[in-house]
This record gives sequence, structure tokens and C-alpha cells, in this order.
Amino acid sequence: MEDPVLIANNSSLDGQQWVITDTLLIGRDASCDVVIPDRQVSRQHARITKTGAIVMIEDLGSKNGTYLNGQVLTEAKQLVEADEITVAFTQNFLFLSSDATMPLSGIPPELMSAFRLRLDVNAKRVWVRGVELDPPLSAQQYNLLSFLYERAGEVVKREDLINAVWEEDTRWVTEQAFDALVRRLRERISALDPDYDYIVTVRGHGLRFQNDPH
Repeated sequence: MEDPVLIANNSSLDGQQWVITDTLLIGRDASCDVVIPDRQVSRQHARITKTGAIVMIEDLGSKNGTYLNGQVLTEAKQLVEADEITVAFTQNFLFLSSDATMPLSGIPPELMSAFRLRLDVNAKRVWVRGVELDPPLSAQQYNLLSFLYERAGEVVKREDLINAVWEEDTRWVTEQAFDALVRRLRERISALDPDYDYIVTVRGHGLRFQNDPH
């Protein structure tokens, strides 16, 4: 099982990430594992500790506080998937555990910029590595990507994908038509990020969408 990851979302550390293997010290001092160069941050501000499968966070008596999902930390708390950590209102972090399969829709929208691909469901817009796909995806391409995106990490059956893309008009959809749609979608995405496989074929089962932090 891979170790959990802490991802910086804004300010000077935006996009950086740290693998949590045992202890992660956060603060302004250069000796910390995560250094936040801001006077609002205490020299040793907070600490994240991994013991087995349990990851805890505690504030180290900082002047301006550590916040977990908007609530000030007054005692050590266990971290769970997609927890948002704020240090002295200057730096946000996203915690991702390795053994969870939480859909990306459960992660706060403002933190999605940390991932390789971001999708705005309301506007039907797609960004890859911070660059918007232009021209936009076709309706079928978008429906396919959206269905996979909401189920990131899961293996989705071809039948379910065909129903999601073509809805009730699936009688004339051939295997070749579906494969061609997947190929075109892959080509559109890979034009902006050619070295990463977002849509993985799991032979005999279906497709899996993967979207790691960049």
C-alpha cells in the first residue's frame, strides 16, 4: 500500500506535494519538512504523524492556529481522505490517503487545481495540466469523460459507459464505435499531457480513469 500524500493548494507552495511516511513537520523554520515562508506561520507550526494506517495532525501551540476543514485544531485529530488543512490562513493543503477510492466529486472544487485533469461539470469545461481543452470536447466525448471522472479509480464496465454516453439510443452502437470514441478522447487529452495515461483499459472488465496530483 502506498503512503498518503499532502498537497499544497495555494500561496507560494501551490502544487507541491509530500509523501507521508512517518512524521511531517510544518512551519516557517528551514529545518521543517514543509517550509512555509510567511511570518504568520510559527517556526514549528503543526505536525502530521503516520503510525501504521493511522495519520494524525496536531497543532504545536502556533500563534495563528491550524484548521481542519475550517475548524480550529485544539487537539490531535485523525486525517481522512480529502481533508483540507489550513495553516494560519496562509496555506491550504489537501490530504489524500492511499487506500481510499473517493470520487473526485467529493473533493472541494477549489482544491481540484492540484490534479492533472480538472472538469467543471456545470460549464462542461475541461483543463489538463492547467490548460483548457480548446476546442471543447464533443458531447459524446464529454459524456464519456464525465462518467469516468466521477468514478476515478474504479473499473467501469463498457456496457455502463455505452449507456452513459448514448443513453437510451444504444441499439446501433457497435464495439468499433465505442473504441473509436475512446481513442479520440485519449488523443484530445494526450495532446496536452502525452506522458500520462488517464484512461486505462482493464482487459475483460472495462475502463479505469486515473487522475493523480501533478
